[in-house]
Amino acid sequence: MLGFGATGELAVGELPRRAIGSGINQATLTVSALIVPEQKLQEGILVRSTSAIWVEIASKLGADWSRAGELTPTQWEEMIAGAYDRAGYKVILTPRSGDGGRDIIATRAGFGCVKILGSVKAYAPGHLVTAEAVRSLIGVVTADQAASKGILTTTSDFAPKIPTDPSIAPFLPTRIQLMNGMELQKWLSELSAARPLQSSDG
Repeated sequence: MLGFGATGELAVGELPRRAIGSGINQATLTVSALIVPEQKLQEGILVRSTSAIWVEIASKLGADWSRAGELTPTQWEEMIAGAYDRAGYKVILTPRSGDGGRDIIATRAGFGCVKILGSVKAYAPGHLVTAEAVRSLIGVVTADQAASKGILTTTSDFAPKIPTDPSIAPFLPTRIQLMNGMELQKWLSELSAARPLQSSDG
């Protein structure tokens, strides 16, 4: 359950903690400390902004991707939700269960408006995302007539034959986009260094 407050902590009770870094520079991560929730919606939690911890972790990951495994899958969903927020999207982080195949819903209003359905796979190096996982996201995007595209993000990489798979290739890259760990590291590094864009309404 996500909490509210300056760092997104629960009002009552402690959350599981994990640490990244060492010594005086160690940042202790708590579930929901990476983003600041605004309100609960039917589809999930509307993200208000990223926390200072998000910026610090994104910066550390930009310098050393081997630390990616120190975050839990839930924390990775929050990291990606925070990335969309800093990139100027209105972001909803869906529940861990019953999410309809979407971990994140990111929308941008106005001219060129877009609705992105995001899927996050927090995998160890060498654990590749399968073609079946990509086909699953294709099904989710196809079923949502309001969706512009789906983006599958992984901390690892994709099976090598995915781009030429005849059931996937026609959707790439306009309807389905794949972001592997190397691209994700670069994106997080750029976003942590940049001033966050104001999220679009709508």
